[in-house]
Amino acid sequence: MPRANRLVNEQSPYLLQHAANPVDWYPWGEEAFAAAREADKPLFVSIGYATCHWCHVMARESFEDEETAAMINEWFVPVKVDREERPDVDGAFMAACLASTGSGGWPLTVFADAEGTPFFAGTYFPKETRGNRIGMRELLPRVAAFWRENRKEALATSARFKEALSRVRAASDETPDVALIERGVRETLDESDPDHGGFGDAPKFPQPHRIDLLLRRRRRAEDRDALDAATRALDGMILGGIHDRLGGGFHRYSTDAEWRLPHFEKMLYDQATISLALVDAWRATGAERYRRAAERTLDYVLRDLRDPTGAFHSAEDADSEGVEGKFYVWSADEIDEALGEDAPLAREAYDVKPEGNFFDPHGAAPPKANVLFQTESDEALAKKRGVSVEELRAKLDAIDARLFDRRETRVRPLRDEKILLDWNGLMIAALARAGRAFSETRYVNAASEAAEFLLAELRDDRGEYLRRYKDGVAKFDATLDDYAFFAFGLLELYEATFDPAWLARSAETLDKAEERLWDEENGGFFFSIERKDVFFRRKEHHDGATPSGASMAAYASARLGRLTGDARRGELAEKTLRAAGEEIERAPSQFAAALAALAELREPASELAIVGEDAEEALDRLRVGYYPENATLWKNAENAEELAAIAPFTKEMSLVEGETRYYYCENNACAAPTTDLDKTLAKTRRGPRSS
Repeated sequence: MPRANRLVNEQSPYLLQHAANPVDWYPWGEEAFAAAREADKPLFVSIGYATCHWCHVMARESFEDEETAAMINEWFVPVKVDREERPDVDGAFMAACLASTGSGGWPLTVFADAEGTPFFAGTYFPKETRGNRIGMRELLPRVAAFWRENRKEALATSARFKEALSRVRAASDETPDVALIERGVRETLDESDPDHGGFGDAPKFPQPHRIDLLLRRRRRAEDRDALDAATRALDGMILGGIHDRLGGGFHRYSTDAEWRLPHFEKMLYDQATISLALVDAWRATGAERYRRAAERTLDYVLRDLRDPTGAFHSAEDADSEGVEGKFYVWSADEIDEALGEDAPLAREAYDVKPEGNFFDPHGAAPPKANVLFQTESDEALAKKRGVSVEELRAKLDAIDARLFDRRETRVRPLRDEKILLDWNGLMIAALARAGRAFSETRYVNAASEAAEFLLAELRDDRGEYLRRYKDGVAKFDATLDDYAFFAFGLLELYEATFDPAWLARSAETLDKAEERLWDEENGGFFFSIERKDVFFRRKEHHDGATPSGASMAAYASARLGRLTGDARRGELAEKTLRAAGEEIERAPSQFAAALAALAELREPASELAIVGEDAEEALDRLRVGYYPENATLWKNAENAEELAAIAPFTKEMSLVEGETRYYYCENNACAAPTTDLDKTLAKTRRGPRSS
């Protein structure tokens, strides 16, 4: 049994997975840098996360292998980094990897000098050379020799990385043209899969922020193509194996173009962003399948990812018992045993085959394994079987419940129990929006409880936000994603509760982001604070697995400005988008979150202030339907003073006993207040006319 290395005292589940490796790992920090300087060795930096399948593969092949570990220990100072704890470190090295190889991913493997500046970067390396992919056993001695014999060249490479990646482009003088929204929609439609839904080919990722762009366009322009592409993507996901129909929630991505064969890890941010899209699709179409999928996803999060504190854990692994997907797949015999006389329906509905339908080209899938997915809709299957859709769904729901109970007896995948501010911010937004749309107070209450915990525990003694909470300890400086996503969640929580405290907390969060991360010289937000242990301070505007933090900061600032009447908020959003203007111009479809912020700033919009004690009828009627361009406030006797502190213009809106008034504004022009709810809602539902 190898001795425990330095990771044994860490809290990160990912780092603890490597605490018994024969590799003499250091955590990222000055101790590792000092050791590298003293030993005159380069750093071997391995970056991943706890639920990363290929990180596990590389660990089993190389880091748990005594001979490979000995090579690493002899020639390098090995460092392990949890990318979810230190996205600043990961992002800097990933930028170097993309710049040098044109591709990236995890595990990320980097060789760096003693100051933490890279001179070589790649991703997964097998232990032995395989095809055209060099093996670790061959790579390690080559890099070690290069460091010994070509030191000047290695350091020159480090210097070039640092110089090239540290260049900061000045912001444009002009906010991106609103016409870019239409261009972004057209490009997104061009990239939409007309047969299976979603965007691009295999592997296929959910990209719910692009679905949001299409739904917004449908609302603005009655664009049927945009709505069809949005619903086709969601329908493909709901029917596909990427959707865990038994337990709820969605897997990370599909390895095929048809959404059938997933990569099985479940990430909190995917549950949040997909739920937001599903709620909006339900509001836009009224189709019950979107509400069902959203509720099952949120219920999965509340059941399986909620911490006793009320906040939410990060993820569940793809692997269990060392095999990817083992927890989720079924043999035909297992289906027969679990369901008896109902097995034939399950086999037909979920494409269960005796030989299995799940084929993993990279790993050892369980024999005769089946992923549960649907090849046809409930409506089509019901018609084929001669029953109503309601009867079929009731039967499938009962089958799902029985299979879920049977699955719960299996060994579960690892759950990464660290709590991250940014992903929790997105989850708060999803719960709040769903709670408002579905009139589900349990979702709103869960969002409120999580927000209260984060505000209390993820700040240091100076009131500065921290990124990660685990086992009673909050640590690591907040990033732009943390500030932006949390501010967004708090805004959604305000619009679900109309408690002005959430508006104020959102404003404070955005103020902190501006104070700590704004680039005064060139404009725009840096991703993280300046640190000696990160070789360059990056800016990031394009969307990835989550929306861009800069774009979400712009969106939250613009919406907060509309809700509070604070013009400075809109100005900050404008300046944030200017910093990304040239990038957005080149490929607007890759900046869906930025286009949402641009729409919030520049497209026709409306604001509704409800003033009076009785707002329930108005709020009930407003929640049914999709009106993203509308921002709503509610002033009553209980909250009037607190609301006026954050939205001073509401002081002039008089409370009249026994009366509820509606103040409606569109495109910066306000109508006279009225007590006519029907007339007011007719304007809201019509949508603001173009100015």
